Amino acid sequence: MRKRKPKERIIQPDPRFGDPLVTQFVNNLMLAGKKSIAFANFYGAMDIIQNKTNGDPHAIWKKALNNAMPQVEVRSRRIGGATFQIPTEIRAKRKISIGMKWLIRFARARSGKGIAEKLAAELIAASKGEGAAVKRKEDTHKMAESNRAFAHFRV
Repeated sequence: MRKRKPKERIIQPDPRFGDPLVTQFVNNLMLAGKKSIAFANFYGAMDIIQNKTNGDPHAIWKKALNNAMPQVEVRSRRIGGATFQIPTEIRAKRKISIGMKWLIRFARARSGKGIAEKLAAELIAASKGEGAAVKRKEDTHKMAESNRAFAHFRV
């Protein structure tokens, strides 16, 4: 067990939208420390969303993130030789980071040309309540729902 919590780092807001969540998303998107490329890819995806939907790309991104964020997850816990999947609530920061990681992972797995295009497609799909990231959230919720009987074992 840790003696004290590490000091929380303050994330700077991004230049275009002035939103620290966007910077956090870009940090997750970044590969091999190439932040400027990650920002270029993200803003490229935002431009593609703007052209395809004629809506506010920041609002669509926020809606996609909300649709991909899980509320509950299952944690494995051994009790008397048997392993139970115990549904637990997720704290707010973890919800956001899981949602971001799923959106990015499933965007990378998509077919298309360039990460900006793939990311734009995944974000548009997620904002409509479809796409792989939203499906993953629904599957997680189904797992938690089917294991609700073990909720009294909560860690």
